[in-house]
Amino acid sequence: MSKPACPMCEMTDVLEHPERWECVTCGHEWERTPEPEAPAGQRVVKDAHGNVLADGDLVMLIKDLPLKGSSQVLKGGTKSKPIRLVDGDHEITCKLNGISIGLKACFVKKV
Repeated sequence: MSKPACPMCEMTDVLEHPERWECVTCGHEWERTPEPEAPAGQRVVKDAHGNVLADGDLVMLIKDLPLKGSSQVLKGGTKSKPIRLVDGDHEITCKLNGISIGLKACFVKKV
């Protein structure tokens, strides 16, 4: 962050304190304004090949994935029903082989 000019004397020789600025020339003190936070934009989810995914897209598994807590395996090449993007560790929810499942985008490719 660059140091601002003093609002009283317009000199740029200022001291930086945790909650305020202080002008060395005239001694004027003023509060620091917090930096604006970056706007939370739309999260972009990309598949294993870098294609951007959206709600309603169809995806295909690129490798075999074992289901946690089960002995079943989802085979690579299995196509899904239309997907829905969600927040969290698993970015995609969809149905594969009649099972509602959460997937990470790095294991699918857009069809």
